[in-house]
Amino acid sequence: MAMAVGDAGGDEKPMSDINTTPLVDVMLVLLIIFLIAVPIAIQTIQKLKIPIMVSQESKDKVENLLLTVSTTDSAGRSAGDPGFEGASLGGECRIYFNNITPVDSNELRDMAFKRLDNIVKRAGGPEALRDNPEMVPQVHIRGDQSAPWRCVAGAVYNVQISGYPTVGFISTPVDPNG
Repeated sequence: MAMAVGDAGGDEKPMSDINTTPLVDVMLVLLIIFLIAVPIAIQTIQKLKIPIMVSQESKDKVENLLLTVSTTDSAGRSAGDPGFEGASLGGECRIYFNNITPVDSNELRDMAFKRLDNIVKRAGGPEALRDNPEMVPQVHIRGDQSAPWRCVAGAVYNVQISGYPTVGFISTPVDPNG
């Protein structure tokens, strides 16, 4: 049996190494706690019932820009064409300005900018809108559920480049009675 008592010089120095044993013990206890708690939490979350809320009609301003985003179907037909079979993931993007006029990306950017510019001038300039944020128009996008994200993201990008600060999405509310 051997024992270290110090150097021959007799100068004893305090240990400067960190004792990691308590740290490892705490980490192992936490690991065991999480291994037990996570499956219980997941089972609880799966049984959660979310209440159905009655939706309220939004108070849209006339200045809000409405966009519909869809794609062509597998045969290349657009949403207004006879025989349209529904949006296809591989179809070409279709954007409808104010839900009526079909536009491409460049036309969307130009038309959105001109529309916003007219609204800002009519309101009295950017300072008037800065003083009253409720007057700032928004963009509401209604996207087909089968439209790929690239189409929706392109529309969001183009209206934000045009200067619209707020972009939101419109969905069809679920009938709580149906």
